[in-house]
Amino acid sequence: MAKQPDGGARELPVAVVTGGNRGIGYEVVRQLAQRGHRVVLGSRDLAKGEAAAARLDPRGSRVTAVQLDVADDASVAAMADRVTRELGRADVLVNNAAILYDTWAQARTADLDEVRRALETNLFGAWRTTQALLPLLRRSPHPRVVNVSSEAGALNWMSGGTPAYSVSKAALNALTRLLSGELGGRHRVLVNSVCPGWTATDMGGGGRPVPEGAAGVVWAATLPDDGPTGGFFRDGKPVAW
Repeated sequence: MAKQPDGGARELPVAVVTGGNRGIGYEVVRQLAQRGHRVVLGSRDLAKGEAAAARLDPRGSRVTAVQLDVADDASVAAMADRVTRELGRADVLVNNAAILYDTWAQARTADLDEVRRALETNLFGAWRTTQALLPLLRRSPHPRVVNVSSEAGALNWMSGGTPAYSVSKAALNALTRLLSGELGGRHRVLVNSVCPGWTATDMGGGGRPVPEGAAGVVWAATLPDDGPTGGFFRDGKPVAW
């Protein structure tokens, strides 16, 4: 990610997308770049991230890959430091990285080490990445944080199964509410959870086309300044908590 000169690309809004090398994250990167963002594509495996960025933007003017493991403090700090030094801004954060859709498990017999691993990425990963980028976000004229959640984390629908994933996404929704409540004021950071729906990703295993699910995430990432905050949405419409 070469340092940008004054003007030009440096003036583009900057979006950071975690887990951006495939699935929903990859499509979110593509759509945000098309809408005029400079996108930092975070990937645990840098080689895979660089390959994804090259497919999306062969010239490298809009999409840049960085190594980013949201479960690792040092990796998150290094990413935030690089974005600060080389781009000098962050306007959008999409907390997309997630693991462990544990359809085989039940709460009464769950492997708690698996649950902890899911929480480390799905909850704490989003939390530490938001904290790391918050100084830049608060300086943005139009700051947005989007937590990619799931209806599996909605208490309204829970009835058993996928315990690690469901609990981690419910906790992520709670984090959305807390951050939204704390980040109001003159430079209001809009913080929302978005369920992309059942989509045809590696994790989802089927469902609707990925671009349709990603579109709801991009909607929340590009809300107007008077848009909602502290909500849970799918396709731009509220979802029950």
